[in-house]
Amino acid sequence: MTEPASTASAGVTPADGGPGRRSLEGLHGSVPLPAGSARPWLQYLAFAGPALLVSVGYMDPGNWATDLQAGAQFKYSLLWVVGLSSAMAIVLQVIAARLGLVTGRDLAQCCRDFLPAWTRWPNYLSCELAIAACDLAEVLGSAVAIHLLFPRISLLAAVLITALDVILLLSLQRLGMRLIEAVVLVLVATIAGCYFVEIFCLAQTRPSFPEIGGWLLAPDLPAFFHHPDLVYLAIGIIGATVMPHNLYLHSALVQSRQLEGVSLPRAIRYNTLDTVVALAAAFCVNAAILVLAAVVFHGHDRVTLPSGEVLALSPDADWIRVAYATLAPLLGTTAASLLFAVALLASGQSSTITGTLAGQVVMEGFMHWRIAPWVRRLLTRLCAITPAIVLIALRGNRSVNDLMTLSQVVLALQLPLAMIPLMVFASSRRRMGENRIGWFLLGSGWAACLLITALDIYELPHAIREAGAVLGGR
Repeated sequence: MTEPASTASAGVTPADGGPGRRSLEGLHGSVPLPAGSARPWLQYLAFAGPALLVSVGYMDPGNWATDLQAGAQFKYSLLWVVGLSSAMAIVLQVIAARLGLVTGRDLAQCCRDFLPAWTRWPNYLSCELAIAACDLAEVLGSAVAIHLLFPRISLLAAVLITALDVILLLSLQRLGMRLIEAVVLVLVATIAGCYFVEIFCLAQTRPSFPEIGGWLLAPDLPAFFHHPDLVYLAIGIIGATVMPHNLYLHSALVQSRQLEGVSLPRAIRYNTLDTVVALAAAFCVNAAILVLAAVVFHGHDRVTLPSGEVLALSPDADWIRVAYATLAPLLGTTAASLLFAVALLASGQSSTITGTLAGQVVMEGFMHWRIAPWVRRLLTRLCAITPAIVLIALRGNRSVNDLMTLSQVVLALQLPLAMIPLMVFASSRRRMGENRIGWFLLGSGWAACLLITALDIYELPHAIREAGAVLGGR
């Protein structure tokens, strides 16, 4: 095992111990980079991509569910949480990318190589739990989308159909990862554009911007901590935004570029820009979903759609299943339902790609196990689909949003196990040399770690009670 040296600032010199140690072998060093004298925008486009793949996970069905529930139940009270969690995600993903570039290892490999051997299994199993929890949200989101597209298919049958996405995923991968992500990006951009028009152009759905700014910049913290459901949902939003497996994935994806001999400051600079741009766009989408849910649903016990259909609402409604109503004022009921379903399905399916890649990274990094991607995908999907089938079969359709929110809380509870090692390695002169993180990333990164860990500890008893209520059928 070789140590990265401080001389690495002259050029990227991967310290991965040879081809046998590389995660995502087929992607490693596969994207060529232009010369350093090329135009800045050409260099940015060449480096751009890893953060886009990661940002897909920040706009997955789990995010949609928590944002919709937050806006419908608490109006703009949790908008500041969306902003804060997005800021923390940007800081942590920037640090993860730098770790991968400087050390030539992803976060999972660093944990295996630099931490005591007894930590390997607990860390690996907690990562697998987080990936399965994230995949549960993809299962439920995709199932809701299928049910909206084909109403005659029950939600339970739609959950079973999502098991077939293993075949679909393998078929689509032959077209190339960039083409798939481009299609998904167009779909997400379309729904984001619709939300933009509704928020800024349509009088009946235009929010109060001073009120939004007030809740975003000056939240009512005493009221927040006196309301257990607010804290629980806030942790769900954080778990849906700052995903632990994305930290492992990003540190591996930055090595998909041909970095040999490339100036390390240049690679760090463009990957940082890529991360800020991609995750800032994800914040805008998540904030728009919360705001439109607040405008359309909050304070109403029913919503009348342009078609004349009346949707009855209740505090425990499955908001993800009626979320298409947020687009109805602009598009009409049928078009809104169709567009929302297609975008939700695309979001779920694209997130399965990143989930599979993250699963490969943690399995290969922690355990040095290599299995075929379709086997990896099948195992992850079975772990996620089983609780969904059991609970929907027992409780019916009304458990979808509860399950999705619970899955995001599980992600948040796992976060400290990924964040703390990341900060320890990235701030270490021994591991990073002169390229260790500076005072701003050091301070903001540790602040994010401490805040999320404190919220996890504070809310753990309530989270356990909520989990028991969801699993026991409240």
